[in-house]
Amino acid sequence: MVMEFAVGRASQRSVATSFKTLKPTDKKWSVFGYAALAGNYILMMFYTTVSGWIFAYLWYSIVGKLSVLPQEETAAFFTAMLANPGTLVFWMFVVVLLGILICIIGLRNGVERITKIMMVGLITSMLLLAIRSMTLPGASAGLEFYLKPNLGKLTEHGLWTSVYAALGQSFFTLSLGIGSMAIFGSYIGKERSLTGETIWVVTLDTFVAFVAGLVIFPACFAYGVDVGSGPGLIFILLPNMFNNMPYGQLWCSLFFLFMGFAVLSTVVAVFEHIIANSMDIFGWSRTKASIVGFFTLFALSLPCALGFNVWSSFAPLGAGTSVLDLEDFIVSNNILPLGSLAYLIFCTTRYGWGWDNFIAEADAGIGMKFPKFLRYYLVYCVPLIFIVIFVYNYAEKFFK
Repeated sequence: MVMEFAVGRASQRSVATSFKTLKPTDKKWSVFGYAALAGNYILMMFYTTVSGWIFAYLWYSIVGKLSVLPQEETAAFFTAMLANPGTLVFWMFVVVLLGILICIIGLRNGVERITKIMMVGLITSMLLLAIRSMTLPGASAGLEFYLKPNLGKLTEHGLWTSVYAALGQSFFTLSLGIGSMAIFGSYIGKERSLTGETIWVVTLDTFVAFVAGLVIFPACFAYGVDVGSGPGLIFILLPNMFNNMPYGQLWCSLFFLFMGFAVLSTVVAVFEHIIANSMDIFGWSRTKASIVGFFTLFALSLPCALGFNVWSSFAPLGAGTSVLDLEDFIVSNNILPLGSLAYLIFCTTRYGWGWDNFIAEADAGIGMKFPKFLRYYLVYCVPLIFIVIFVYNYAEKFFK
């Protein structure tokens, strides 16, 4: 993340042109820039659909559809929503439209301030939900499952597959390797060092993820929900929790409102990056780039939205998988980690921008400085470790 911030701040460009700006004599970095840009599009091809689920549940909570659901029907309600192509396409459309409209207005015209307020609200509601979840009958088994190490389970599914899945999640949750963080790096002033800013981001992200586990896993055991149910877990568990709380409909609506702003902040970040690339490459105005981006992203998001219903028979990675699984695999297991490795090579070797240029940019301003003693570890050890894990992951996933 420090390296991606540094490239963004030094170049003041989007991913497609930032490498060319910093290393104009080497065309291969420009090729990577366009590959990273493609990663932004693929990420949004499924993220917009999943974000649409959040906004759908916000609406269902406001109108009272969730508050009247019996506990045994929450899973069926979510499944029925996925099976309705019109519903998924409509809410995906709403997310794309909101993201583009915010980008047309501009990131700095109040969006940042509102998002900060909403994020505080989301974290507060998550802490309250964690307390509620941990006090449910049977929650102790969920806490044990979540917090007590189980090496047998780690090796049962393949050690390298598990390690690479964890790496993929870390890259995904921080949106690393495709230039999304670089566009924010271009907004960070020179008066602040990039290592200190990165530590704040990573710490907050990890804290939120940890608290989310305290919400989900105890509730899974309390309500008898399979912990392997995937991304639909919160849409099954949380309505049950809220329905057993005083003023549950109000709390449920507020939670999905806060969550909506959280996912929308990510959508806006990537949309802003895509729009900035169009402006850099084609010289378009922000409005034109936003309008073209809207139609492009809506069309590209349709396969994921239809993959749960009209195209549900398409199982690209084996039985039980969908278009979302394929797109997620391409991004999380390939583009994000490979892109992050490319940023590392670009910032640490003579084949790219180089170590001295990176350190000068990362350490500019007050705050924590980048640990220079890591240089040789980053140059020689990290790429080797990464390649070994990458190869083993593919071997276990497709040839075991």
